[in-house]
Amino acid sequence: MVPLLWGCSDADVTADTSYTMEQPANFPKATYTLENNPVTKEGFELGRMLFYDTRLSGDSTISCSTCHIQQAAFADPAHRVNHGVANRLGTRNTPALTNVAFRSSFFWDGGSNHLDFVPVNALTSHVEMDNTMEEVVRRLNDLPEYQKRFKNAFNKEEIDSQQLLHALSQFMVMFVSANAKYDKVIRGEGEQFSAEELAGYDLFIAKCSSCHATDLFTDGSYRNNGLDTDFKKDSGRSRITELSDDLGKFKVPSLRNVALTPPYMHDGRFQTLEQVLTHYARQVKDSPTVDPALRSGDSLGIPITDDERLKIIAFIKTLTDDEFGRDKRFADPF
Repeated sequence: MVPLLWGCSDADVTADTSYTMEQPANFPKATYTLENNPVTKEGFELGRMLFYDTRLSGDSTISCSTCHIQQAAFADPAHRVNHGVANRLGTRNTPALTNVAFRSSFFWDGGSNHLDFVPVNALTSHVEMDNTMEEVVRRLNDLPEYQKRFKNAFNKEEIDSQQLLHALSQFMVMFVSANAKYDKVIRGEGEQFSAEELAGYDLFIAKCSSCHATDLFTDGSYRNNGLDTDFKKDSGRSRITELSDDLGKFKVPSLRNVALTPPYMHDGRFQTLEQVLTHYARQVKDSPTVDPALRSGDSLGIPITDDERLKIIAFIKTLTDDEFGRDKRFADPF
């Protein structure tokens, strides 16, 4: 199966320049409403330029791609937490942008519920790109190349923030990663799990899939996974809801391409998958909001032996989609 298709002959380019995002057979239904922002060749290519353009940041030194690196599933393996202009550091690990068209909320605390608004956070954050939407739009309107591209994409004379955000979304919704070894096994496309991977799959279903559910490998929920007992430094989901029941809860991340996206957890405290599974097996800390799935009577954590840990990791590595990281459609256009 080819998950992304668009017009491929000279004859149909003028008649139909739409890009079609086809849904992988083993995925849930996409949540992004393409009817409100249909992907076109012009919009996609414009979004790609914007994504890689450092001129969107306050001092013109960083772009979206500085922290969202294609070869790392659009995450940032080089930094424990988000970073930005003047080497400023945030408090949370940069999330991967894989399969964003299938998400209904974004950020570790669910601070945004629509993909179109996600870039606003980075563009206007003092820590990250340190700009304003008004200044970004002003700069774009002053650049003839962008004037032309926005006109071709949206047929309007003046660039505005809605067009900017729609173009970025048209680029990002195409970040569909569905060609890992796992997918080819599930879809019967000639691949087979090794004995270790198959054993790891069975263990994963038994011990991990209550949170890392569906073929997106996340249920999209917010959970306290026992990292801390004090949440003054980062209250998690409670920052948004202002509910004490949400203290220390963070969004369950997808495990697709996770072998490419260290460090791990909301604050990037673990460097390896081995450390992550060791946490769940032996290091879960108790607190009033710790997830019930991590509590069994008087015990905390998930029973995982050293051998089981190796097998689970072997399976998790089958979720790596090398084709996604090499896809030239998503590469730097400059």
